[in-house]
Amino acid sequence: MKKLFILAASIGLLATGCRKIEVDGGTTTTVQTTAENTILEGRIIANRTLKADYVYKLRGLVYVTNGAILTIEPGTKIVGENGKNGCLIICRGAKIIADGTVDRPIVFTSEAATPQRGDWAGLVLLGNAPTNSSFNGTAGVGEIEGGINNSDGLGLYGLGTSSNVADNSGILRYVRIEYAGYAFLPDKEINGLTFGGVGNQTVVDYVQVSYANDDSFEWFGGTVNCKHLISFRTLDDDFDTDNGFSGKVQFGISLRDSAVADISKSEAFECDNDANGSTAMTVVTPITGSNGIIITPVKTSAVFSNMTVLGPKVTANSVGNSLFLAGAQLRRNCEQSIFNSLIMGWNGGAVNGLLIDASKGVPTDLNLSPAGGLNFQNNIIAGTSSNAVKYAPSSTAATGATTASIVTWVNTPAYSNTMLPDNNDVGLTAPFNYILPDFNPNSSTVPAATGASFASTKLTTSTSGKPDFTVVNYVGACAVGDTWWKVWTKFNGN
Repeated sequence: MKKLFILAASIGLLATGCRKIEVDGGTTTTVQTTAENTILEGRIIANRTLKADYVYKLRGLVYVTNGAILTIEPGTKIVGENGKNGCLIICRGAKIIADGTVDRPIVFTSEAATPQRGDWAGLVLLGNAPTNSSFNGTAGVGEIEGGINNSDGLGLYGLGTSSNVADNSGILRYVRIEYAGYAFLPDKEINGLTFGGVGNQTVVDYVQVSYANDDSFEWFGGTVNCKHLISFRTLDDDFDTDNGFSGKVQFGISLRDSAVADISKSEAFECDNDANGSTAMTVVTPITGSNGIIITPVKTSAVFSNMTVLGPKVTANSVGNSLFLAGAQLRRNCEQSIFNSLIMGWNGGAVNGLLIDASKGVPTDLNLSPAGGLNFQNNIIAGTSSNAVKYAPSSTAATGATTASIVTWVNTPAYSNTMLPDNNDVGLTAPFNYILPDFNPNSSTVPAATGASFASTKLTTSTSGKPDFTVVNYVGACAVGDTWWKVWTKFNGN
């Protein structure tokens, strides 16, 4: 048996004294300096609490494993060490309790005086919930991207036939993640926040990822439900779903930098069942005492509601980076659904509002409701009318679908989708302002202030033992006068 060592928590002892630091909101507080800049490295194998009095530094890959619980006090700051690609990985069976408050958020960021995207690697949560991934021939187990896995399997997620939809990886609440992202290999990056097989008893609420060097949020399998997510000026995708993710996400905002996009093409939503668009979507469980089996579908079927995704095309004449592709690219046999959301500035020219992409694997258009589980209802696509909705056909399995037929499907009267020719028609206050954005409707009479519906069973069925969605009457992430995205967040100029 290999012995596990805790390499974390070397403490530099300094002369006893005090210093003053400035925290969010401009408040000055006095802290002890007897043990600051604590180094976290290697493996954390016993319960540990990070104190708000100190600044902690991630040195390389830091694994929380062996069932340990890492608790982080409100107001704590954790930085990635320059040049070390610092990454915090919560392994299967371990937990993170990062439970900040609105006025004392927990901040993961760069230690650089002039921070840049990619200064450190990111935060990774790995759990035991179902996935359609496979690893070394074992279905229902996946290897997380980014070069994290090792000979002890600390970068694996899911447990195959023993996977647990109600797995619990802890709490992330009032947390900011800034300047993260590391490209281990092309298409194998560490994101701002990566989920692998995270279960639905995990709490993820009020999390902002800013200046990510790849995706802001990416889910590989799992059932975790998330609320109040913000993606700010990321490089690649805002909300990326893969390998059987079936959680529920409500109240999310993404604001793009029109000059910044990734060579892989950037979207607000990018959704795949798996990389090949296959039917690899089941976990097979033997029935004890018999020769029978239980086949459980595990397909990427996440449900998003009340999202405000703001693209690069503020006006019809905006140019921006040529590598932007779509507000929502639903592809590779996925069944993801989007309800009650705003897709703004994501159409015109070569950029699409909604792209149903059947070009690889099982054609995604076969999954469109009512025949399948892919829904697009009660949404507003705003911007120019050019490329508001587009279809990319399969080259090997013609289904008869065309862009015209997909437009007809989107415009089904019962689905209550709306196309508006100008972003200003939506009625948000200052959604594209990088310095002082305001995502709220500017009055109760504008289109964004009404029009939501929660009639679909996708929005009313609980998967976690409690209601998965909050019923509201507005589309997009914010109501008139909303404050949930204020105080704990940080935008340019704050």
